Amino acid sequence: MESEWYEEKMKMVKKLSASSQHEKLHRVKQNDIMLTSEMKKSIDRLKKKRKANLSDLDAPEVTDWSHEVIGKFYRPVKKQITVRLDADVLAWFKVAAVKYQTFINLACREYMLKHLKRRK
Repeated sequence: MESEWYEEKMKMVKKLSASSQHEKLHRVKQNDIMLTSEMKKSIDRLKKKRKANLSDLDAPEVTDWSHEVIGKFYRPVKKQITVRLDADVLAWFKVAAVKYQTFINLACREYMLKHLKRRK
């Protein structure tokens, strides 16, 4: 009876094989790395080159920011929720815009901003 229970438990245990990620990956300590003198020289050359000129003539530095838009690439954090809307309201949003959820969000944001201004 006990051997049947053991065999049943062993069927449920996930067997680790040599190809598992856990067994493939392991940390290497700094002391375990052996560098030849040629490798050390190569690293030193790269460190000296690090102070290279990174300016790009094809992309000149922008000095006039008068026409730029503040927050142009700002993307607020989205949170997934469930909202119950009246069927006719949802139908109107779906007809009004292909991306109706974005349109609903825009309408809510406009309402929020309008009411924030009133409080001030």
